[in-house]
Amino acid sequence: MMKYSYLLFILIFNFFSAQNIQVIDAENGKPIPNARILWQNHVVYTNEEGFAPVDDSSVNGEISASGFQKTVIPQFYSPIKLKRGYKKIDEVKMIKVDLKKIFEEVSSHYKKRYYNKPSLYDVTYKEKRSDNNQIHFLVIAETKLWSKTNFYNPNKSFDNNLQMQLNNVKYFKDLKSDSIFVKGIKKFSDEYMGNYFFNFELNRTLAHLENKASKYSGWMIFEQGDEQLITFNIKSGVGIEMEGELKYNKVDKVITYFEIHYLQDKYPMVKRKTGEGEVFDYQLGNAILVFDFYKSGGVYVPAMSRVEGNKYIAYYKGVKHERKISRELIYNTFKKSDEKELVPRVNFDKNIWDNTSVKENKNNTILLTTEEQAFINRNVPDFGAK
Repeated sequence: MMKYSYLLFILIFNFFSAQNIQVIDAENGKPIPNARILWQNHVVYTNEEGFAPVDDSSVNGEISASGFQKTVIPQFYSPIKLKRGYKKIDEVKMIKVDLKKIFEEVSSHYKKRYYNKPSLYDVTYKEKRSDNNQIHFLVIAETKLWSKTNFYNPNKSFDNNLQMQLNNVKYFKDLKSDSIFVKGIKKFSDEYMGNYFFNFELNRTLAHLENKASKYSGWMIFEQGDEQLITFNIKSGVGIEMEGELKYNKVDKVITYFEIHYLQDKYPMVKRKTGEGEVFDYQLGNAILVFDFYKSGGVYVPAMSRVEGNKYIAYYKGVKHERKISRELIYNTFKKSDEKELVPRVNFDKNIWDNTSVKENKNNTILLTTEEQAFINRNVPDFGAK
């Protein structure tokens, strides 16, 4: 039986020394975060302020973002303006789709349509944690990921699903505050490892759809070429409410973008204990999982995966603490691999940051937001900042 989890979390990354460009909304000029920029099988994403680094000599870039029309430009310039797929939701002529049928189709043919052989990726990893809108942990690193099948199999060991090599740690700062929240996962659980793979989340969502007591709906609200933008709502029979959107290629019959929100902030408050045994009130928040893919050599390969958690609230000694976390993986490059393993590689039995870096110097550009740079620049020795 599928184990349903309420606490969902994961990883992000960046790449290159080059010009910085910004992607903005053509309608209002606002920056567009998490816009994907793809050229010559290199992938980067814009940060929260809409900026991303690209190679000066790069050409024929494809820029896409959720809710906007995909565009291809012969040469990079800044700012790049994306047109909205639609202006207002009440102006959209929505077409109902069979959500369960789409998920079943994608799941049953997953290994044929997503790349399923040994592969090697250059990945940028970013993790951030905040308490009451104040960052207290930030890490950005370059890693390599090797996957044997790009498909999570819970019956295989972690190393037979995924291997990681830790290269340059560009930024690492931990204020070691006295936050009462449970510390981040130090060891990889089945779910934590599974969340690296879209098939894991696909099957979890499908299990909700197949529950006889579940109610769900899906609506196609925008179409560009072969790709449809579909929004959905699910009220699971096990008491979990979800909403999200996906991009579906109707010709290839592949989900190319998937975003799901687990709505948990309406659940009753529960009691928890600190490490010293003190009781406090705890409110579950909302979790977001995102997976993005692009087509390479006739099959789809990962471009990005992200997990966010927000509105996780604790009341401790009369003070409200609201936690937010994000972990993101950006798969900057992809290549087919003849390797059977990564040497050396991260030992998943301990905290990632307790592993030794390889120190491979790629001279990559990592773009921090204004808030992140201010956090890195802060000098707070009282908390033992690293």
